[in-house]
Amino acid sequence: MPEFNILVINPGSTSDEVSFYRGETLVFHKVARYSPETLRPYEKQKVTAQYAFRKDMVLNALKENNVELKDVHAVIGRGGLLRPIESGTYAVNEKMMSDLKDGLMGDHPSNLGGILAKNIADTCGARSFIADPVVVDELDAPARYSGMPENPRVSIFHALNQKRVGRHAARSLGKPYEECNFIIMHGGGGVSVGAHKQGRVVDVNNALDGDGPFTPQRSGGVPAGGLVKMCFSGKYTLADMKLKLKGRGGMIAYTGTSDMLALEKYILNGEVVPGCGLDPALVTREKAGEAVLAMAYQMAKEIAAMTAVLEGKVDAVVLTGGLAYDKIIVPELKRRIGWIAPVIVFPGGDEMSALRNAAAACLRHPKKVREY
Repeated sequence: MPEFNILVINPGSTSDEVSFYRGETLVFHKVARYSPETLRPYEKQKVTAQYAFRKDMVLNALKENNVELKDVHAVIGRGGLLRPIESGTYAVNEKMMSDLKDGLMGDHPSNLGGILAKNIADTCGARSFIADPVVVDELDAPARYSGMPENPRVSIFHALNQKRVGRHAARSLGKPYEECNFIIMHGGGGVSVGAHKQGRVVDVNNALDGDGPFTPQRSGGVPAGGLVKMCFSGKYTLADMKLKLKGRGGMIAYTGTSDMLALEKYILNGEVVPGCGLDPALVTREKAGEAVLAMAYQMAKEIAAMTAVLEGKVDAVVLTGGLAYDKIIVPELKRRIGWIAPVIVFPGGDEMSALRNAAAACLRHPKKVREY
């Protein structure tokens, strides 16, 4: 069976990850993290404004590790905000590129995954893909009702990692994923909590802008009446309000930083990480700790709500993403939701190998490739 060299690109809200594989062997993995100060000039621009510096990061990573573009057989990126589609691996075509650039379903750095994959792959004559993008939609009909017909609930979540850890959790229980019921929470810059019912995510919060718990960067579900008053107060522009929902909401609004590791160090040890945005003169350790526990409280409520979706039949609650490393949040969640089912923790999100495997499968079996 032939081995393929695959470049994997995963743009996130506050970081970029890039990996290169020769066959199944990881040649390198690089993470570039961006402070609020670095991203602030782009806050009121479309995400495509970040294309150049994120592309440079990828190309520099290849150069630093002596990987030539001609060696690449495929480039796969994290899937972005497209129209709702089924789970699977998709070739990046012109229609997809247009929708990602236009922000058809919203503007988010994950949109750059497909754009970067296509442009870099075209340079080296390789194939380009995305897999299990954030718009994978398997919602049951009742989950789409919001109470406002003009504004239905939509499926936008960390589909790639939730599906990955769902299969890992099922294996740990000795059962197929398609026979399990899980509540899975991915915690990162955004937080998604999905009800996985026998292989389908039948309900999940819109993790992008305005649903579910508040997060390091997002406001989550806020009081609707107060939000409407703010929108018509004359104090804020449309761009201002969008930032309050996504980018400058949540933990960064309460503490000045979305860096949860920096917050953990400050709360537990009194250490202030330079450049993280936190000002101890404005935010005491006590208030920072209260805000982190409040975020965990909202996460626990969202997890518990999914118990009703699954009618109490839950094989496990699974915690994943960067926040699954947090020494404050994870114990608090276990304390609050441990009564539902066993809690399984898969810290981080090995999305890079999941993307690599998806691309390799499509290179070996072209019929697996879906068209957008």
